[in-house]
Formats: sequence, structure tokens, C-alpha cells
Amino acid sequence: MPLRKDKILVIGASGQIGVELTLALRKQYGNNNVVASDLREENPLLKDTGPYVSLDMMNKEMLHVQVIRQNITQIYLLAAILSATGEKNPNLAWHLNMQGLLNVLDIAREEKLHKVYWPSSIAVFGPSSPKINCPQQTIIEPSTVYGISKYAGEFWCNYYFNRYGVDVRSIRYPGLISYKSAPGGGTTDYAVEIYQEALDHNKYNCFLSENTYLPMMYMPDAIRATLELMNAPAENISIRTAYNISGMSFSPREIAESIQTHLPDFNMLYKADSRQAIADSWPQSIDDTVAKKDWGWKPQYDLQKMTDDMFNNLNVTKTLDQDPS
Repeated sequence: MPLRKDKILVIGASGQIGVELTLALRKQYGNNNVVASDLREENPLLKDTGPYVSLDMMNKEMLHVQVIRQNITQIYLLAAILSATGEKNPNLAWHLNMQGLLNVLDIAREEKLHKVYWPSSIAVFGPSSPKINCPQQTIIEPSTVYGISKYAGEFWCNYYFNRYGVDVRSIRYPGLISYKSAPGGGTTDYAVEIYQEALDHNKYNCFLSENTYLPMMYMPDAIRATLELMNAPAENISIRTAYNISGMSFSPREIAESIQTHLPDFNMLYKADSRQAIADSWPQSIDDTVAKKDWGWKPQYDLQKMTDDMFNNLNVTKTLDQDPS
């Protein structure tokens, strides 16, 4: 069970994962025990739910001061430059993704923090990795700077655990889909954008080809997986690089068909761009046997259940936005 006396710092709290994970942590630990931070303005969904500080993870001294001042015992480091955005500025992506992690790991070592969470990604896999049911241990040759930084980061996490005893844990997230916060420049972003475009315009121009299968996960499953991993006893954690987890795999054509169960006239157009090559280098499905064995991971959402929930929530949001009161 988590220690109720823990004080948590979430770095990158205004991002796609950060918003929902911060809210879930506040529900679990209490609002005042979870400090949200970001370089960006506080996300509206976080306002008045708990403390928020403006923080640059690249400024190690400022970060260290906040950890001491706030009596932080756990850090969730979510800030990163993602796959598609990273290819536009590889040097910046490498520097930010790597140095931010090293700053956090170093502070965790010095301050003897209880736990650190840092997300990895399916971007660590490359063209030589198995396409179907890609296993936990396999050939990993990432083809993007984002994937390279995540794979290097996995080994830094493993190193700090083995060398210094830092209890750092990680998950290789697949593509994540959410209605609460916007995506952040990833190759799987189409699966988020498509729902809003379907509601607003009844069509979507997809930047991937129709039969591009990719591993995906609905955000409630991703948040639950993260909390379950972090709450698991340390003796159950056998992977100190990053765990494979699986939710569902689908193609743009299949997600379009699931949307047509709600909007029969929805029209999907396909025009692949540079992100297609990134998608083609990744597995189509993931084997998460180790996560299931170690900490009981099991997804709750499939494609249709996710689509139904997305439309239910997006329709509610749209109705509220249109309400003049």
C-alpha cells in the first residue's frame, strides 16, 4: 500500500498524461500532497484541485530546491518531447529528454526519495523488433530520437536502481487516447484528434494509411496501470528498465468503423505523411506477460468500449460548452 505520508511532485502535469495522472494521484494521496508543476500555464482541469508551481526540470538547482522545500518523497517525471515533434529538432529532444531524467535521478539519489516514475514508450522498438506480440526482451533498435532517448533512459533507470538503490519504475506506453487533454506531438495522435474532428466536421484527414496497426491504450487504463505499478511491492518488480503493457491494437480504418456506429456518415480520408515511416517501424501488438505476472496488469477497454466512452464524454463537454448559462 502507498505511504499516506508521501508527498508527490508531478513534472509535466499540464500534458496529456500529466493532467489525468495528477488528478488520480490527488484522489489517492490527498490534494495537498500532490504538487503539480510545468513550464506551461496550469491546465484548467487542475485549477483549484491542489498546489501548482512553475518549474523547469532542466534547472537542476531550482528543481532540487523545490524537492526540499515541498518535502517531496516521490517524483513522477512526465515532461518530454515526443516522437513526431522530436524529429523536427533532434538535438533539443535528446537534451531535454535525457538531461531532465538525469536531473531527477540524481536528486532522487541525493535526497533518498521513496520512488520515481518515468514513462518509456513503444518508440524504443524499431524495424528489427518483432511486429506481432513484441516481447519484453527482444531486439531493440529505435529509429527516432525520441525512441533513442527513451531506450537510453531505461538503462539509466536500471543503473540508478542497481548502483544507488533508487526505486525507479517505468512503463512502455503505447499510443494514448484521451478526451480530457490534447495530445503532445506523437505519431499516434490521430487516434485522439479523430474523435473531435468527427464530432465537429463528420470527417477526418488521417496522416497514416488505413491499415497501419499500432498498439493503443485508453487513458483510464494507462493511469490505472501507472498507479498499480507504483503501488506494487518492490519485491514484485522484476523489470527496472520499463515494462511492456498492452491495451488494444487497431488501424485507422477500424477506428473509423467504430466511430461510424455513432456517426454513420463519418468520412475518413487518408494522406500519409512523414509520421507513416515512424509508425511502420513500430510493432503492431505488444506482449505484456511480464507485467501481468509481476503486478497483475489487465486492460479494461477495447476499441468499441473506448469509442462509446469517448463520444459519451465529448458530447457532454460539447453540450456544456454550448450552454449559454
